[in-house]
Amino acid sequence: MSSLTHHKVLRTPLHPPFPSHLKQIMFGMGCYWGAEKAFWQLNGVYTTHVGFSGGRVPNPTYEQVCNGRTGHNEVVRVVYDPAIISIWRLLKVFWEGHDPTQGNRQGNDVGDNYRSAIYTYSEEDLRIAERSKAVYQEQLKARRFEKITTEINMAEEFYYGPDDHQQYLHDIPWGYCGHGHTGVHFEFEGI
Repeated sequence: MSSLTHHKVLRTPLHPPFPSHLKQIMFGMGCYWGAEKAFWQLNGVYTTHVGFSGGRVPNPTYEQVCNGRTGHNEVVRVVYDPAIISIWRLLKVFWEGHDPTQGNRQGNDVGDNYRSAIYTYSEEDLRIAERSKAVYQEQLKARRFEKITTEINMAEEFYYGPDDHQQYLHDIPWGYCGHGHTGVHFEFEGI
């Protein structure tokens, strides 16, 4: 559990309970620092925080996750207001913000903790995420990209990353972020 109480940029709480009208979703798209920044900049995002999910060991440390001993993924949990920003807009940022065809890596960052993933908190959002993957796969295929390797599942337990990793690129604006992208825009009617 992070000892920080509030988001350094948004000034909103980092820990639940969150207001009941808000929704949550987690994204794994390589190094979680850059992923978090991409989402905290969006109007309608209430709070973001980085951590680990999708693994098999309770309360993993950052070192354990990086050494591949827990099966966890580096993720950003996004808490947002669906009356202001749609899940489709979040998915657009996700798909365009990394290369989802690289398997257990993102650029020079290699390991299952860097895998592409979407973890949802409802069956409806799970279906939307799967639909978005199918749509983007067709768009990538038209540009001769490989098959998407993104894992899409219901959310499991979220474990906060270290305090100094929360909003890291706010504290260290020129910090390392190994995100690449395909350059292919995610197009879907209604976004």
